[in-house]
Amino acid sequence: AFKKFYNSESARRAALPAWLHEYNHHRPHTAIGGSTPITRLTNLTDQYS
Repeated sequence: AFKKFYNSESARRAALPAWLHEYNHHRPHTAIGGSTPITRLTNLTDQYS
């Protein structure tokens, strides 16, 4: 979301959710062995109920 040029702040904000989804659900991270961050979360919504 920050590498790309946007014509306005509102355009950047509109693109941010899709970028975050890609980053957390599809992009492998070397710090966690090539997994995606979402794979590290298990049952997050039920952990605190």
